[in-house]
Amino acid sequence: MDKIFTTERELRFGDCDISGTAYFPSYLDILNSVNEEFWAVMGFPWHHIIWNERWGTPTVHLSCDFSKPSFFGETLRFELGVVKVGRSSVTVRHRISCGEEIRWSSTQVLAASDLDKHISIAWPDAMRKALEARLATPDELGF
Repeated sequence: MDKIFTTERELRFGDCDISGTAYFPSYLDILNSVNEEFWAVMGFPWHHIIWNERWGTPTVHLSCDFSKPSFFGETLRFELGVVKVGRSSVTVRHRISCGEEIRWSSTQVLAASDLDKHISIAWPDAMRKALEARLATPDELGF
């Protein structure tokens, strides 16, 4: 199994400001959809864990570094790597590029949360196993 999850997104008109430059709140919305796709690929689609199992993965910490602008119509490559798995949290790193050019990067911590009690919970065993199978150091990921 590849440790890096990779997907692409085209920047749409609604993702950009009037000059055609990507707008950072849209970046975060796109990043959230990448996380949702990653969870589904691992076998845990959000619609299932939210509606049927009543737990979710809210973001509890997020840092971003924007290095170059992106523009309407460009296709961005999103790479996601798991760098730490805790009792109820996971730290993932994101690298976003267009062609060979890095556009921005992010480190994000998500937590397993009971959606009815609004408290953190330990990862379900199958989820923990799936996350640990993708665990890699930043050096192994290359970002």
